[in-house]
Amino acid sequence: MSALLFASAIFIFLSRVVAYDLIREYAGSTFFDRWDFYGSWDNLSLGNATWVTQSEATSQNLAYVNSEGHAIIKVDNTTNVTYGENRNSVRITTQDAYDIGSLWIIDLNHIPFGCSVWPAFWSYGPNWPYDGEIDIIEAINMMTYNQMAIHTTPGCTHSGNVDQLGVTGSTTDCSLVTGCVVTETSPNSYSSNFSDAGGGVWATQFDVSGIFIWFWSRPDVPPSISQANSTSSMDISQWGTPHANYFSATCNISQFFTAQKLVLDITLCGSWAGVPSIYNLTCADAGPTGICYDDCVVGPGSPGFDDAYFDVSYVRTYTTASAGPSTMPQTQLSGGIRPKNDPVIPILAALAVSWMVLSANGLY
Repeated sequence: MSALLFASAIFIFLSRVVAYDLIREYAGSTFFDRWDFYGSWDNLSLGNATWVTQSEATSQNLAYVNSEGHAIIKVDNTTNVTYGENRNSVRITTQDAYDIGSLWIIDLNHIPFGCSVWPAFWSYGPNWPYDGEIDIIEAINMMTYNQMAIHTTPGCTHSGNVDQLGVTGSTTDCSLVTGCVVTETSPNSYSSNFSDAGGGVWATQFDVSGIFIWFWSRPDVPPSISQANSTSSMDISQWGTPHANYFSATCNISQFFTAQKLVLDITLCGSWAGVPSIYNLTCADAGPTGICYDDCVVGPGSPGFDDAYFDVSYVRTYTTASAGPSTMPQTQLSGGIRPKNDPVIPILAALAVSWMVLSANGLY
């Protein structure tokens, strides 16, 4: 066993000892109350989408709560877009930021998909991109699987020698444009397969020991989540191996990440979905030109964008600390580092010493 794998096992085990207390639930009729709408064109990924204001999203029926109490966030599928124009869509960002020591869970019934469609559920620090970015859900066009990633400044890497269910990408330097990608291997993580299976849940643990992401298709959601409500604490001890494991041994989380705001957005084409060589992998037959914008964005919105929507049951955020939303300035919610009297600390110290002794003697 390598020293890195041994240390990874220690930290992952310790991280699962902790139960989390609920900070906030975004759900039902008040889902949109603590989100900001972007209100501008997509100047980040150069997509052919205009992310509208809240009033525009409401009046155009692009962001609303349906009769089942689910939040719907969608691309305009009713407008005939003329050449040179963008298609309206939505990007929303939480007003609160969640610090190291927090846990985020999103329950979805439907994920946007289709040629030109680029949805994401992700997070970023206040001085983006210098304070880190975590991509929890991200895929394009007619892909059939989700991709997870982190993006940082130079110095953070991702080792393939970690315990995770996903497959590490070819780039291990998280400061490069693609970031450190982990490809989902479990079925039904994207496209029509996701909703056909009843949707699913993602959980992200943002911890000093690392960033860990889990995905469960609806039939596999653990009881700790499926039986939870809007006031429940969260026990993650039975969640098993994460699907993406960004262990802190090769990326100091406290150095490369600060408190994160959560984002849901849908853009079109742009610097990933619209690259011709990538677009034509799954959408070569989408139109006569082989150009993402020409074949998809221009013209009628239906049926091309009929599946370009999020259906969200809830987003819940949790913390290891007892601090509430009002304890941090600038709406940053403290997840907190483990308190000094936490019994985990001496356990961690003892294990670390044991590992160093074993390593020095060539036993690891």
